[in-house]
Amino acid sequence: MGNWSKLQTEQRNPATEHIDAVSTLEMLAIINREDALVPAAVAAQLGAIAEAVDLVASRLGSGGRLFYLGAGTSGRLGVLDAAECPPTFGANPELVQGLIAGGPAALYQAVEGAEDDREAAPSELARRGLGPADVVMGIAASGVTPFVISGMEYAAERGCPTIFFTCSPTAAESVAAAIKIVPEVGPEVITGSTRMKAGTATKLALNMISTGTMVKLGKTYGNLMVDLQPTNAKLRDRAERILAALTGASPQVAAARLQAAEGGLKLALVMELCQLERARAQQLLDTCGGSVKAATLAIGAARCNTQT
Repeated sequence: MGNWSKLQTEQRNPATEHIDAVSTLEMLAIINREDALVPAAVAAQLGAIAEAVDLVASRLGSGGRLFYLGAGTSGRLGVLDAAECPPTFGANPELVQGLIAGGPAALYQAVEGAEDDREAAPSELARRGLGPADVVMGIAASGVTPFVISGMEYAAERGCPTIFFTCSPTAAESVAAAIKIVPEVGPEVITGSTRMKAGTATKLALNMISTGTMVKLGKTYGNLMVDLQPTNAKLRDRAERILAALTGASPQVAAARLQAAEGGLKLALVMELCQLERARAQQLLDTCGGSVKAATLAIGAARCNTQT
């Protein structure tokens, strides 16, 4: 697409034309009013986001991986979302991966011309062994980033399903993808600065996709993150509080259970809720696909059958 001037992300916002001539408070009020439009734009895409969650959960649950592709802000947000999955949900770092145009250096400063490199994304996906079991999600606020488009094309050639996120409806029409998420956030406060409303919309959508996927994969118990990695004092305290809240155990018992489970909160929960020794609890948890809720239901049903 050669005529970038037609993209919605490149339009001038009439509500902010005089942002440099108002007080600081009014300037911030203008930005805030524009930001307030984003949640509604994302809400209009919930159907497509739900499709994305179901697709990703299905693939990850069957041994596949999710790859985010993006440049600039879009790439950084993809990398951020991927990086937060292991500590929050105990996910293998390989499960969700973020690729940014220009590589890791682009996380800290712009790598000029990286987004125009059509060979980089296919090359990196090939290096990581992309296959039909995986999912690739392209993130491009403008909808025309060559790094992203070429990566999605490569994924399609490999038989890999694709998801496309953009804030540019006209650009979305020319991109092939199994699922398209296109929140219309309108022109930016500063013309073309898609780190603003488009970036906020991206963060909201990625939050839903990764969180929704992990919930469906049994990484939570209700709204509690039972698969967290207790790698620091705050998270160890949270794990103990979650264990105590879900089992009624005292803080001392909760701490002891966690220690016996070597910090594994899900394992400690099954040990306490089902009153099982560690080896049997681990076996049950594995049989139930890592789901604490499924494990407790299974042991409950087994005990009922024994009693009858």
